[in-house]
Amino acid sequence: MASSGSDEPPATETETEIPGAECSIYEEVIWLDKTEQNQRLAVEELIKTEASYVHTIQLCVSDIRAHLQQKQLPDLDLEGLFSNIDDVLHISRRFLKRLEATVSHTEQLNQISALFQEFKEKMESVYKVYCASYEQALLLVESYRKDPRLQQEILDTLNTMVPHTGASDLSFFLVMPVQRVTKYALLLQKILENTSPSDGAYPALQSATNAMLEVSANINEYKRRKEVAFKYNKAEQLTLRERLARLNTHSIAKKTTRLSRLFMHEAGIVPKTQDKEYDDLEEKFQCLASGVTMLKENMGSYLNNLAVFLISKPHECELEIEEGAVQQYRCLAGNLHLTIFPEFRRRLNRVVYQPLCSLTDALKGPQQLIKKRLDKLLDYEEIQERKSETGSVTYDEEAAMNTYLAINALLMSELPRFNQVALQLLGQILNSLVALQRELAKKVLEETTRELAQLPHSHLPLPTFWKMVEDTLRQSGTQLHAFCQKFETVMPSPLVQSLSPAEERRVLSLVSKHSPDKLYQVISNISGSKDLDLTLQRGQIVALLHGMDTKGNTNRWLVDAGGPRGYVPAGKLQPYHLDQSQKPRMQTLAPDDRAERRRHSYTFPEAPRPPVPIVTPASQVVAGFSFAARSPQEVSLQAGQPVAVLEPHDKKGSKDWSLVEVNGQRGYVPSSYLVMVPPWEPLGWSLPAWSPPTQQT
Repeated sequence: MASSGSDEPPATETETEIPGAECSIYEEVIWLDKTEQNQRLAVEELIKTEASYVHTIQLCVSDIRAHLQQKQLPDLDLEGLFSNIDDVLHISRRFLKRLEATVSHTEQLNQISALFQEFKEKMESVYKVYCASYEQALLLVESYRKDPRLQQEILDTLNTMVPHTGASDLSFFLVMPVQRVTKYALLLQKILENTSPSDGAYPALQSATNAMLEVSANINEYKRRKEVAFKYNKAEQLTLRERLARLNTHSIAKKTTRLSRLFMHEAGIVPKTQDKEYDDLEEKFQCLASGVTMLKENMGSYLNNLAVFLISKPHECELEIEEGAVQQYRCLAGNLHLTIFPEFRRRLNRVVYQPLCSLTDALKGPQQLIKKRLDKLLDYEEIQERKSETGSVTYDEEAAMNTYLAINALLMSELPRFNQVALQLLGQILNSLVALQRELAKKVLEETTRELAQLPHSHLPLPTFWKMVEDTLRQSGTQLHAFCQKFETVMPSPLVQSLSPAEERRVLSLVSKHSPDKLYQVISNISGSKDLDLTLQRGQIVALLHGMDTKGNTNRWLVDAGGPRGYVPAGKLQPYHLDQSQKPRMQTLAPDDRAERRRHSYTFPEAPRPPVPIVTPASQVVAGFSFAARSPQEVSLQAGQPVAVLEPHDKKGSKDWSLVEVNGQRGYVPSSYLVMVPPWEPLGWSLPAWSPPTQQT
């Protein structure tokens, strides 16, 4: 037995360790198979969910939104609901196409990682706009739920176009882009967890995961900035009562602190925070805003002047000339006033003025943010100074600092793009204005050329034509001069009107301060619409201080109204001269210096009243100036209008007012506004007779 036992070979050390080694290898193979399987499933989940997401967004755009557009519901804000979902769909389609192409690639994980890195900035720029407007879209959906008619229309669309989804509201589709952009990092994280750190694709997957986490963080920060901007823009829409209700001790103290710090900035006591990049952006924006505002005001005045011009209708005036060039002129003026000019004004309003109004409204948001940034900057500097002294800040102070940083970052990122887009839009508006003006000139030239071709002298030699023009103008000028001389003999000068004692004292004060040649009279009521503008009544006397405003505009004069000083339109003033009958009265009204110092009271002597003409039925009385009735006992007059004087005084016997009858209406008018004219004699106005010269053979 011993020999038999010795015949068996001894077991080696290697042979005794084989069962344990086989077990370890088996477990490692099982773990690798499970990891690779989970990794493959995670990749498949990424691709399949992306395909399902793109399909759902496609349904939202091509079916749901298109069906709602066809209904043309005026109360449904489709742009506010779907925002830039077209951009989301476009970028998602491209991403899915590239993602599906990685399936057959040997380095699929590296390709997926590179793909996310490539689309990182594009996804962030598109999704941050959608996510920032998502809250407003939800508010719209909530408001539509309260409107049974709109809610029923939306439900009908969902049941008709996408019944298989079982969606009962638009929010089911609107939330998908928000969920998808945040899920990319989770899907990459799942792939990364099932990838061995020793794998060559692990660093690339890790970078892609961090990139998508950064995208989500940037989108959240952008959304927070937009919420801050919306908050302060919304505050400007409060009424005065609501603003006063918000005043309290804290708000007053905060505004006082800001104002004191601003004064210290201007006085140089504390240094200002320098930010050259932002200052350049704000300067460009303010220059752009000033140009847009000025252009809008000018275009508004231009349209108003066009409207006044079209009221004139010279083609309807009776010139008492039956033949010749007048008929061609009336035909030309009629075509211009009835077709060409009205169409030009409509297009100018639609293509130029309305876009300018929209652009002006778009400027209000950045202007409000710029103003709030200055307020928050003053708070930020104050808190920073306090922090450097104490070493800590409160929670509210930290929130105020973050608010400033958010507004500043939002302006730095959005203001350059806004300036660029606004400048492009302004350029398009100006190009449209130039094109309209050129088209107008072309149409007027064509119309004028066609009418001129029908005139008898259209084919005359140029020297002969100009000789005819000179003769015609010379003869017409002689007739006009004779007419003016005759008119001046029957009408009083409009430069001098009767003044009340109070107005005469004001004129005396102006004369004592300024020379008499500086006096002007207001010919129509003036309502001030700008800063430093005066509101004056017709007939009021003012003294000219400067013939232009601070911008060099000669149509806006600086005047002294006997107390207040300000600007008035130059076209509503005419020189005022004292006549001989007024000068003695003005001297009588001059106060004595010693009496004024003693404050003695005295009575002004009764001033001579202008004589009121006692007319007979054969006499003719007309209104020398226009007069607007201010009470039922008065009657309105137009300059040159014939009137019948019933009584040359009022019920108290005062000759300042006369009872007249105009167009069947009776009432009182100022006696100084009535003048007597001789009987009308026709002036014999006519164009000179002219016949074309005979051609010499």
